[in-house]
Amino acid sequence: MDFLDLARKRCSVRSFEKRPVEREKVERILEAARVAPSARNLQPWRFLVLDTPEALASLAKACRPFDAPLAVVVLGDNNEVWVRPYDAKDSLDIDTTIATDHMMLEAESLGLGSCWICSFRTGVLRSEFAIPGHLTPVNVLVLGYPSGPKKDPLRHGTERRPLSETVLYNHF
Repeated sequence: MDFLDLARKRCSVRSFEKRPVEREKVERILEAARVAPSARNLQPWRFLVLDTPEALASLAKACRPFDAPLAVVVLGDNNEVWVRPYDAKDSLDIDTTIATDHMMLEAESLGLGSCWICSFRTGVLRSEFAIPGHLTPVNVLVLGYPSGPKKDPLRHGTERRPLSETVLYNHF
């Protein structure tokens, strides 16, 4: 599939079939994250894969996982992140988010749906999964087989701003 077609096809899924995601597909999704770019190639990410009923029930204490059969908590390692020397801005959120996006697109290419969750209780995640202090939960990605119809890939023509409103060339 052409990349732009894949990107247009992907949408947030909030209703999943009960069937589990095959281990081979999970591994491909994680591999897509592993090959994502990161600042200075430091790869400051860690991925906590949740695929048991007990782990998913614990996740549900921290956010709404939409009854997905699989979730990946994307964590950033504060000890391994690049920091821009000019203003001390670190790349933790950027690097982990690029990896998250790679996982979403790979999931879509495998016929799976996903929903990126940023609204979660960090303290609950930390306590439920014993997340060490040097790791920061950045994103939760829930995945599975979509239940019901997905959004029209052509929706971007009406749901997105045109490039003329968002792109500038050479100056403001």
